[in-house]
Parts: sequence; C-alpha cells; structure tokens
Amino acid sequence: MPIDRRHFLKSSLAAGLTLGFPGIVGAQKDKTYRVALIGCGWWGTNILREAVASGRCKPVALVDVDRRQLNTCAGETAKWTSEVPKHYEDYREMLAAQKPDIAIVATPDHWHALPTIAAVQAGAHVYVEKPISHTIMEGRAMVSAARAADRVVQVGTHRRVSPHNVSGRQFLREGRAGKIGMIKCFVLYGGGAEQPRRNIEPPKELNWDLWCGPAPLRPFNGDPNNPWAGGIHPRGFRSYLDYANGTLGDWGVHWLDQVLWIMEEKWPRTVHSTGGRPIKGAPILTAEHQTTDAPDHQVATYQFDDFTLTWEHRQFAGNPTDKTESVGCYFYGTKGTFHMGWQRGWTFYPSSRGESEIHEEPKLNQPDAQNIKELWADFLHAIETGRRPVCDVEAIHHSTNLSLLGMLSYKLGRSVVWDGEKELCVGDPDAGKLLRREYRGPWIYPQA
Repeated sequence: MPIDRRHFLKSSLAAGLTLGFPGIVGAQKDKTYRVALIGCGWWGTNILREAVASGRCKPVALVDVDRRQLNTCAGETAKWTSEVPKHYEDYREMLAAQKPDIAIVATPDHWHALPTIAAVQAGAHVYVEKPISHTIMEGRAMVSAARAADRVVQVGTHRRVSPHNVSGRQFLREGRAGKIGMIKCFVLYGGGAEQPRRNIEPPKELNWDLWCGPAPLRPFNGDPNNPWAGGIHPRGFRSYLDYANGTLGDWGVHWLDQVLWIMEEKWPRTVHSTGGRPIKGAPILTAEHQTTDAPDHQVATYQFDDFTLTWEHRQFAGNPTDKTESVGCYFYGTKGTFHMGWQRGWTFYPSSRGESEIHEEPKLNQPDAQNIKELWADFLHAIETGRRPVCDVEAIHHSTNLSLLGMLSYKLGRSVVWDGEKELCVGDPDAGKLLRREYRGPWIYPQA
C-alpha cells in the first residue's frame, strides 16, 4: 500500500510556492479586466468560464468564424454573467473596436500565431492555447512580439499548476527517484481503420475561407446530414497536418513540457522520429473525399546531454500494457520508476525490495479534469506584478518545439541535429525549410 506522504510535503500549495508560482494565492486588486475570447469552441468556453469565475474579468467580445459556436458560447456565457459580449467574425475588427485588456486565443493551432501577435501589439495580455504554434518560427515570432510589447503571454499547459504535478516535480527534483537516465512520454488510446469522409459545402454559418486562413484551403468534409459532426471542423482539425501536428502536437506537448519543466532543460541535441498509418490507411484527398493525414502511431527519440527522452503514441490497441493509466510520462531513475499521470495522480515504484510505493491523488477541477482556475489566477498575478507567468510563452515555445521537431523528423524520414540557441537544424537546409511554411495570401508569415 502507498505510504503517507506528510513527511515529504505538507501540502501541494507549499510546493507551488516553493516552485515559484505565487499566483494561486496572488495579490487581489480592484482592477476588472476586459476580456475577449478568440475561438469560441468548447475549450475556449471553458477558459472564459474560469476567467469570469475569478471575479476579476468582464467578457466584452466573442470572436469566431462559425456563428454556431458563437451562439453556443454566448448562451453559456449568459449563465455566468449579466454582461453581453459583442460578437465578431474577425479578430482584427474586434481588437480595433474593443481594445481588450486580455485576449484568450483558443483557435485551431494554425491560427494561434497571428491573433496572439496582433493582440499584444494592440496592448492586450494573452492566454493562448497549446501548442503555441504550427511551425517553429511562428513560435519565435510570438515570443519576440510579447517581449517587444512587454505583455504577459500565458500558455494553457495547465499541468504546470496541477497540485500533483507540482508535488511530483518536487519529489523528482529532490532526488527521491535518484538520477534520471531515461524518460518515456506516451498516449496510448484505441482506434481503428478510417473511412474517407465526403467533401461537402461548408455550413452557411461558417466562413470556411477565414477558418483556413493562412493555411491551405482544403475542401470541407463531414456528415452531409449533420455538418456539425466529425470532419476537420470543429474538433477533427488536430489530425490534419495543414492545421495541426497530430497527436504529438496535441497531447505530446503537455507531457514533453513536463519533462523540460521537471528536468530544467530547454532543448535536445538530436531528434529522430518514425511512424505511419498502417491501421488508418494511406491519406486520401480527392475532389470527392478525404481522410486525415496524421500518423496513427509515432515514436520519437530526443537526446539530451544527460538523459534520453522518448515519445510514443498509438491510436489502436488502446488497452494499457502498464499498470498505470494510458497517458503520462515515466521517469526511470537509479532508485526506481516514477509515473506522472493525469486522472490517477502520480506513483513512485521503488527499486529496492521492502520499500512501499508512494502515491498522490490528483486535485483536478471539473467539468474537464483540469486546473485552468489556478493557471488563470497565476496569469492575473503575473500581469499585476510584472513577473513571468508559470507557463510563459518562451518556456512553452521550447516545449512546442519538441513536438514540432518530432513532426519535422517524421516528415523528413531522418534524424535532425538541433541548435536550440540559434533555433536551426545543423547542416540540413531541407530541414531548415520546415521551420516555417508559406502562408496562403493575403496572410503574411510573422517576422521574428
């Protein structure tokens, strides 16, 4: 049975203070912030809910290219507040008209960079969802814009403030698992073969050209009897590489970020990734039908100076082979194995016989088993004190880069050597070309 941990930490709050994010108990000032939400899907609505629940934020604008999402979000917002935010289709029009104090960017990945940069240049602080960018040089441009405007940019990697993640980091930093030589991050969920979806006309409520924005204009797909279900929009975009970076870009950034945060690293020396679609089948894109094109399984290896990090995901054979949950990361140390999980907390399995396992349960908020509330409190505290937030845009730029470098290696079919200081692939012009991409006009790729 797990032993009592009171000898190790008196509370997760104490760990949070030790690790440098006092925002969870931060300064309470009188200022009310005018908040705009850019991207009104289910997750953006979750973030706005926590902003309003803080008692410090007034929603003034909702922005979305899909009027159905706008209307659904507006209906939810009306349950929390008497404020009636104005509706916009274009974030640029909103920023010019409303000049919000805070902008929440909860769009698909390919739309993270431009609204974030425009918002900080308009004077707003930004809470942007992960991964921060679709390509590496977009992320660098976001960091540069935030610093030039002296604005706080918090990223939604909320596991950095989840109490069990904080105490788990403390456990590992204190050497309780010994010297860490290898780490494995993983997401192992089920799935199967994929059937092509029919391309159809976009719903009349959706500005599909603006949804695609700087990315390629693919045909809209989905169920002709229910265009709201399935396909690229609203939730399927993560599996289309024109708009996101598959499971590695979606789930991977959370767990790879845990590694950089816990190990206090910024970047690896080399990256190699392989994978494919043997179960989902070859990607299809015709005038009539299309499928996703992200890999249904992938393995990536990141070599750091003092340890090796691996990533593994698969979308088939979802039953976990380990005795923990199907997501998280294992830290393999000289004193045992530490699993950092999500809905089951963390567990340390000691190597020595006679020693008991050590476990901590999670403290997650509903309805989505997350800790946005604590991350939002840290965000406001950072704005009011001028310090960097827990999930500062530059730190999560490095974490995002791990995902993007893995996808870059996967696309190239070979290893890359990474100069993290200069942010370039050493001696590999073809890899260097994948650090950015051409934007579809009239959109212009941001300059770092």
